[in-house]
Amino acid sequence: MWLRNEAGRRGVPLAPSFRRWIGAIPALRRRAAAVNILIVDARAGRRYNRDFRGRDYATNVLSFPYQCLPGERSTLLGDLVICAPVVAREAREQGKAPRDHYAHLTIHGVLHLLGHDHQHDAQAQRMERLETRILAQLGIADPYADH
Repeated sequence: MWLRNEAGRRGVPLAPSFRRWIGAIPALRRRAAAVNILIVDARAGRRYNRDFRGRDYATNVLSFPYQCLPGERSTLLGDLVICAPVVAREAREQGKAPRDHYAHLTIHGVLHLLGHDHQHDAQAQRMERLETRILAQLGIADPYADH
C-alpha cells in the first residue's frame, strides 16, 4: 500500500490503520494486492470529482481501478482518492468517529476496486452487508444503521 497525505495531518489516520482496514477485506486475505491512497483537501477533491466523474463538488472517496496491459501481471488494484474535509464533515453530521468513517470509506473504495458496485438495489444491499461484516470484525458499528 502506498499512502500520500496532501491534506495535512489533522484527523487523518496513519498508514498502519489503512493497511489494517484493507487487510480485513476477505478477498484480500490470501492475495497479494496493492492500493494507492491519496488524501486530498476540498479543492483537489472537487477537481478530481469534476475531471473524472463530471460532478463539480468534492466527494468522500473516489476509486480508480487499475487496468493491466495485455500480458502484464500486477498486484495493483488501483487508486483511492479520499477527501479529508468531506470525511470530517460527514463524520460530524452522522455522529461517527472520523477514524471509523475513514475505515468505512477505505473499505468501500477498495470493494469498488474489486468490482463491487451499488448502482442497483440488490448490488447496494450486497455491498453494504459486506462492508458491515468487515467493519464489525474491526469493532466498528454498522455505518448504515441510522440511514
